[in-house]
Parts: sequence; structure tokens; C-alpha cells
Amino acid sequence: MADEETLQEDSVEELAVPPSDDADVEVEAEEGAPAVAELDPETRARRDAALRHVRKLGDPVLRATAVPVEHFDGALKQEVERMTELMHDALGIGLAATQLGILHRVLVYHAIPEDPVTALVNPVLEWASEESESAEEGCLSLPGVHVEVERPASVRVRALDETGEELQIEAEGLTARVIQHEIDHLDGVLILDRISREARKEAMRAMREAAEGEQHHVGRERGDSANGARPGGDGPAAAPAADAPAPAADAPAADTSAA
Repeated sequence: MADEETLQEDSVEELAVPPSDDADVEVEAEEGAPAVAELDPETRARRDAALRHVRKLGDPVLRATAVPVEHFDGALKQEVERMTELMHDALGIGLAATQLGILHRVLVYHAIPEDPVTALVNPVLEWASEESESAEEGCLSLPGVHVEVERPASVRVRALDETGEELQIEAEGLTARVIQHEIDHLDGVLILDRISREARKEAMRAMREAAEGEQHHVGRERGDSANGARPGGDGPAAAPAADAPAPAADAPAADTSAA
């Protein structure tokens, strides 16, 4: 795992990162999905709202180890449904519960458009191939970061679904990569931990630039001047609450005992 002091030093400014044109989907975009800049206003607004629920680098919960789920009830089904909805709205193809501040060993993924969404509860990686592949990955919790990550090309995973039924998943290619990426999240591991120190520094610069670019873009949209004062106004403009969740009456409060 990467040197924690290095990551903490590099991520001091990353506690409140607004959604941006460079904010990546989990692992990579759905096949055929349009670029963020090409999204219609409604889809863009829904995406930005979903991303505000996702914890970003610097949040301690992303370094926590999720605990096994013991109760397979209506609350768990609602949790999976909410994760699935946020994953789709964010235009992602995978999401781990820890990214929403919930310390449950739960993940959802939808790597192949023709396949249904799959939820894995208490997943265990039983086998991984000796053959490995390197491919670019992004992360909803690391806006603007895209790095080459080497992983086993094929895996076999044992898990339960949201009803408690046993599952055994054999996956390869993109699906295997997504599953491994999300299991890493459940163990407090980020893609930054799987790359070199120099590549990590480059990734942190990209994340800062994405945040700064979005803050500048938001300021222009709101009519803020360079010194933070609204044209014709008497004082500085209020900073947008970039890391605040979008209002959602039916959204459960984040469980700080889980991620």
C-alpha cells in the first residue's frame, strides 16, 4: 500500500471537491456514453447531484475496512437500490458502499450494458489468474484522476446477493477489473495505492487541477468576479457547498459506522 503520509500530504486540499467535467466514472464510462460536456442539462444535473453523495479522497471512511453484512432485510435491499440509482445517475459502472459512507461489504456493478446490475454482498475473492492486464482506471472518489492499473485478467468471486442467496461469479476483462476495483474500496484500498509514487504525484496534480478548473467554471456561471465579489454586489460571493449532498427527502443519513 502507498505511503500514507505521502497520500495525506498530497490530499490536504481534496476534502471538498466539486463535480467537474473531469470527474471520472467508476473505473470507466459505460460503453457509448457521451462525454460529460455533451450531456443534456437534466442528465448533467442528475450526475452532479449523485456525485455529491460520493465521499472523496481525504474522507477517512475511504480508508476504513467494511464489515460483513449480517442482516438481509428490507433495509439492505433499499441500500442496494440506492447504490444502483446513484451509480447510474453518476454514469458509473460500479460503486462500493464505503464510497457513500456506509461500512458494509456491499458493491454493485454494471460493466456490460446488456447485463443486469449485480449486487455482491460480503464478496470474497477466491481465485485470480496469473495472467494480468494493465488498463486505465478512474474513480468516483478521485475526480480527474486516470491511471494505469495492473490487475489479474480473470477472477472468481464468492458472495451473496441482497436476499442472502449464494453467488459464484467468474469474470474476465472489464467485469473482472470492476469487481476488483470495488472490492479494493471495501478493504480501504484506492487505485493510488496500486501505482508508483511518481504516478501518484501526477494523479494528485490532475485532481487539484480538475477541482480548480471546476471552481473557476462555477464562479463564471454564477457571475462572480475574479476577487469573489458579484458584479454590482457589495461583498464576496458565498462559496458553493461543493461537498454537500443534494437534497433528497427519502435518502437515508450516512451511517458513519459503515462505508
